[in-house]
Amino acid sequence: QVQLVESGGGLVQAGESLRLSCVASGSIFSINHRGWHRQAQGKQGELVAGITSGGSTNYADSVKGRFTISRDNAKNTVYLQMNSLKPEDTAVYYCSVDSSSSRFTLPRRTWGQGTQVTVSS
Repeated sequence: QVQLVESGGGLVQAGESLRLSCVASGSIFSINHRGWHRQAQGKQGELVAGITSGGSTNYADSVKGRFTISRDNAKNTVYLQMNSLKPEDTAVYYCSVDSSSSRFTLPRRTWGQGTQVTVSS
């Protein structure tokens, strides 16, 4: 099993920054993809940013130029640097990891518990 522990959420004012962290542990042989998703109250969840094993990144249009996803493979940690935060960024943010426990198993997705980000105007 894989466990994800997120940290770094909180309450900030518009224009400020936050950095989210997500540490993976457990039965990890390889990681295909790591992502940050968010779900605002009453809205559908969305992928905010993702990074592949090769280092390719992708972002939701709404956060391009403001958010940056990065990783530290040695620490099995992925980060989401969020700058110039807006009230519409308010949501619960979840990290995900697509990982395999061995070379013979297909990757499966594990989700973190979520961390609240609230941006006041």
